[in-house]
Amino acid sequence: MSTGFITITVILSIVIWIEVSREAVKPSEKIKWKKMMPLLSVGTLSTLIITISFFKNLSFFG
Repeated sequence: MSTGFITITVILSIVIWIEVSREAVKPSEKIKWKKMMPLLSVGTLSTLIITISFFKNLSFFG
């Protein structure tokens, strides 16, 4: 994957996880679950992409 794509993915991932954190600190009855579930899903996917890219770029993994 290109460096630009990974950079954009990292920035978006940071923004997504900040939003998840803001939503998670609310009392449970005020959490907007329709907002929280997609954010968690996309955040997890972006983190997975970043992690896979990181391990592919390590020299001992070829």
